Parts: sequence; C-alpha cells; structure tokens
Amino acid sequence: MMKSAFKKNVFAAALVAGSMAVGQPAFADTYTIDPRHSFVEFVISHLGFSLMQGNFNDLSGSFEYDPKKPNEANVSVVIKTKSVDTNDAERDKHIRNEDFLHVDKFPEATFTSTKATLDEKGGKLEGKLTLHGVTKPITINVNAIGAGDDPWGGYRRGYLGETTIKRSDFDMRYNLGPLADEVKLRLFIEGIKKK
Repeated sequence: MMKSAFKKNVFAAALVAGSMAVGQPAFADTYTIDPRHSFVEFVISHLGFSLMQGNFNDLSGSFEYDPKKPNEANVSVVIKTKSVDTNDAERDKHIRNEDFLHVDKFPEATFTSTKATLDEKGGKLEGKLTLHGVTKPITINVNAIGAGDDPWGGYRRGYLGETTIKRSDFDMRYNLGPLADEVKLRLFIEGIKKK
C-alpha cells in the first residue's frame, strides 16, 4: 500500500513539474548592437536657410526581442558624443565644445526603453534619453528593416528608429536661428543574436 502511494506521489510530482516547465515563458533573444553597421543620423536647421546633417558613428548596446511577445522588448543604447561627424572638422570641433554637446563633461548619451508597442513591422518605443546631462522621455517610431541569417553563421535584426527632440529640452541653447531648436534623429540599429 505504501509502495503504491509512493509511486502515485512521485507520478503526481512529475506531472506538476512537467506542467510548470511547459507553462514557463520563453526567454527573449538578446542581440548585441553591431557598431560597424549602426549609427545615429541627425538633421537640424542652419539659420533657417538650409539643413545641416551629421552622424554619431560610435554607439553600442543591446536589445531583447521575442517575436511572440514583441511588446516585452527592451533596448539600451550608448552613444559616444565625441563621435559626432558633420563632414567638417572645424564645425565638429565647435559642436563638441561647451556651446553644444560639451563632450568632455558629457562623453555619453544614452537611451533606455521603458515601454514597447511593437509588431513584426515596427511600432513605437518609449524610453528615457539622457543627453548633455539631462534626462527626458521620448518616443521613437520604429520600422523593422529585416531579420535573418548572416553569411558568418549568425542571426541579425535591423531597425530604423525616428524621433524629433528639442535642443532646449536638453539645456543646449546656442542660437542657430528660431527653427534650429528641433533636431530630427534617425537611429539605424543592427543587432547580432547572442548564442
């Protein structure tokens, strides 16, 4: 009798353990941002006469994504402000100084997501942008560019994110004309799935 009861208890425990294992959520894949194929582009008015375009070429970070649970995605990006590049050495030097980015005091800008509203095509990503020592909430419109195996045995995902910020929100007030407060940002992010 005791032997039979023991067997029943072991069998019941195995069933419970099995059902718990089946019910466990799958973990999202983690992707490391590929710095050689990722950058941030910005466009700003120049005195109201034209537009000035540039890039931040040095960024790193990671994101977590599960195609079955896209709204649980997490993104973290670090941008080296010294990597600003507008194709003009003197202008870049000015942008790096105290009038704008003040890179010696603020060598990094960061974005950390707080909420995702996404599907396989894209959506919106809310989060906190820290720039010039100031942290503000922003919303990024996300477009999924593609995903799949690469030629080196890895798996990649690529996205384009777009948003507009105001320089004055981040305590940068150097006068470039009344239209130059707004800065359009485009983030080209390519991630490699961790194995």
